[in-house]
Amino acid sequence: MRGIYTPVTDIRRKVFTEVARMSYEGGEYADYAKHMRDLPYKIIPGEVGQLRSSIFLERAIVSERIRLAMGLSLRPLDESVPASDNLEHSMIADKYYEPPLINVIKFACNKCPEKVIKVTSMCQGCLAHPCQEVCPKKAISFRNGRSHIDQSLCVKCGRCVSTCPYNAIVKVERPCAKACGMDAIHSDKYGRAEIDYDKCVSCGMCLVNCPFGAIVDKGQIFQLIQAIKRGDRVIAIVAPAFINQFPGLTPAKLRVAMQQLGFAGVSEVAVGADLCTIDEAKDFMEEVPEKHPFMGTSCCPAWSVMAKKLFPQYADCISMTMTPMVLTARLIKRSDKNVRICFVGPCSAKKLEASRRTVRSEVDFVLTFEELMGMFEAKGVDFASLPDDKNDTFDDASGDGRGFAVSGGVAQAVVNAIHKLEPDREVKVASAQGLAECRKMMMMAKAGKYNGYLLEGMACPGGCIAGAGTIADPAKSAAMLAKYKAQAPKQSALDTEYKDTLDYLKY
Repeated sequence: MRGIYTPVTDIRRKVFTEVARMSYEGGEYADYAKHMRDLPYKIIPGEVGQLRSSIFLERAIVSERIRLAMGLSLRPLDESVPASDNLEHSMIADKYYEPPLINVIKFACNKCPEKVIKVTSMCQGCLAHPCQEVCPKKAISFRNGRSHIDQSLCVKCGRCVSTCPYNAIVKVERPCAKACGMDAIHSDKYGRAEIDYDKCVSCGMCLVNCPFGAIVDKGQIFQLIQAIKRGDRVIAIVAPAFINQFPGLTPAKLRVAMQQLGFAGVSEVAVGADLCTIDEAKDFMEEVPEKHPFMGTSCCPAWSVMAKKLFPQYADCISMTMTPMVLTARLIKRSDKNVRICFVGPCSAKKLEASRRTVRSEVDFVLTFEELMGMFEAKGVDFASLPDDKNDTFDDASGDGRGFAVSGGVAQAVVNAIHKLEPDREVKVASAQGLAECRKMMMMAKAGKYNGYLLEGMACPGGCIAGAGTIADPAKSAAMLAKYKAQAPKQSALDTEYKDTLDYLKY
């Protein structure tokens, strides 16, 4: 459903916009508490529910979404907690995410079946009945001229699905669980979705694939705006995947648009991607295969956490290079230690990465593109009216650095750097997108199939341009990114003017 504007998308973005507007316009603690109580009525007006069984349920769900957008925890279903509970604590601008980051709003869940093979009305009751013939467990019989599946015998192998000549048998799976490459979602005792946080890596694919909008991540919109209003100098570092996310917002207009939100400046995370490229290229040349059989890229936090969690014996094979987000933040704070950093990107997992103890001192806030759009709408930023000065754009990063935003781009940048440093060096590459495919890639590596390889993992199918916090159609974003990459004044990461700072930034 990436790039499709649905009623779920509409509610999500209205929540971001209204939380941002409240944060900009609110004053005292009591004002915010009242606004939190009033916002569900503003977002869901009228007396009759349009999307769910009742308007009261719609507003209750929106109320929980508001809490999560402000970084607060869900209210327990069996306890009465005021909407403004712990608001004073949440007003502290440097508050980090309290686990869990990804949350299921239980009364918004549709209780979808986990996995089931079903016979539809398209069954013709054919004489050949191939579905019955291929079933290894004899779970299929014919009743009243139609195929029938005994669910107690069915092992969900799917053979009947693929062999039915009428496509009358379907495999139905809970969308959030199907999207989860970590098998982290199961049913609670009431049949509602539940996340196993020991498995979850916060990629966010479940929340963008839930058709009922029952899964939500926490946000920092409120805390960020409070810091800006307090007078903190906040620099936005923007991931290259921003291309095509905001209709009419060109790279030349981005700086002015961000200033209208209160940011003191804007930098491109692709600068950090250049440094990441150089470091990973050197590590690969020094360590593979002498020290490690292969090396995995580091920039996608969900992929790297997954690889280390499920394949701990190969944890050392995943690059320890800092991500572009962290390198960019450290580069900025090198010249101004008092500035605060807000990463703006497509990724839910970056929120978790920024909350880690080793990163906290560098990245203060994380926004997704959807959350940033809420801020633009709250402030009434008109992209069309902004000056489009072609001379006031980003030109620090290379084309390779910008290419990190699409699947295959990280590995390509590293390979390009290696070929410039050591032209005769052969570099074999394997890449995977989506955590399920990443797991398969690691299984192949474990079996010795990728010895000597550079492995690129991306948790989101398509790469960062299809992350959980994106707005636009990934296919169009990929095409626009290719143009943006080609427009870079330098194409190789090795040409970055900041490469001499790398050793300093690493320690």
